[in-house]
Amino acid sequence: MLSSSFAQTVRRAALTSARRSMATDAIHRPPLDLYGLSARYANATFIAASKSDTLAAVESELLAIQAVAEKSADFRSFLENPMISRDDKSKQVTDLLGGKTCSVTLNLLTTMAGNARLGQVGAVVDDYVRLMKAKRGEVEATITSAEPLTKTQTDAVAQAMKSQFPEGAKVVLATHVDPTILGGLQIQIGDKFLDLSVGNKIDAVSRTVV
Repeated sequence: MLSSSFAQTVRRAALTSARRSMATDAIHRPPLDLYGLSARYANATFIAASKSDTLAAVESELLAIQAVAEKSADFRSFLENPMISRDDKSKQVTDLLGGKTCSVTLNLLTTMAGNARLGQVGAVVDDYVRLMKAKRGEVEATITSAEPLTKTQTDAVAQAMKSQFPEGAKVVLATHVDPTILGGLQIQIGDKFLDLSVGNKIDAVSRTVV
């Protein structure tokens, strides 16, 4: 029979171990709450990459794989072809990537192959990149205009948008030209969308008149 003091020591050790485990899990937890099938793969990959200190390497490899899938019809066909057996796909993925990527990247692709989900690798990559951007504190902002903006105009809009960004955020600014908006601007900041275009104002007036 354990003595009272020894039993208390065991309980304290178990509690300390559990707390350390929870702290470790928190360190590797994805910075965003993403849901859906592709998010499940992305979340698991993020955790595995965090634990193996390969987050950036995995991101780079996944983006490279996504780029090849977008450019190569043959590779894209391989990923999406339901006629290739799961075992064959897993083997071909291993033959193709084995020794050339991190084990985390290889494990993701072989797991998706085994689950007949390789056709969704693009969505998984997109979700993983979203997690990485959140970890780096990056906020994406897109300015859409009817005509190309000058650097002075872009800087002025960016300055006006500053109050919309979280303090310390790293802003990744992109510009896009869309003549159909006629004039003015459309601004996307993360999930926020502000439509200051002439086209939108015309639509609003039209709805009022009707």
